[in-house]
Amino acid sequence: MAGIPKDVWYAGGLRFRCTQCGDCCTGGEGYVWVNQAEIDAIAARLGMTPADFEAQHVRHVGVRRSLKERAGGDCVLLHPETRKCTAYEERPRQCRTWPFWESNLRSPEAWAEAAESCPGCNKGDLVLLEPIVEQAAQIRV
Repeated sequence: MAGIPKDVWYAGGLRFRCTQCGDCCTGGEGYVWVNQAEIDAIAARLGMTPADFEAQHVRHVGVRRSLKERAGGDCVLLHPETRKCTAYEERPRQCRTWPFWESNLRSPEAWAEAAESCPGCNKGDLVLLEPIVEQAAQIRV
């Protein structure tokens, strides 16, 4: 793939395996941006129409759309008892690309900070440079 930087600190790859712990689905207020294709897929997964899903679980922020949060910052898709994502297989791009966000890749220290709250960082199979760069390019968080 052209344009892949070879001199970044993570050029040798990073280990990551999602444990589906739900830790990245809770916390302080924020946004989980969704587009129409993601809304359609999540709605189908949950057995809802896209219009019903959007009315119940999506908020408008200017011209953009974000999943709503419950009190305390939990994503509406996070099951309150099991702490698992109810739409994991169809989760939004923002969730699928975690932890390979520019903000986490800017330095080894930023990655270490992400790893403090994510038990999947530094665990599991080695993710090579190309897939890391591809995921980081999908969204800016």
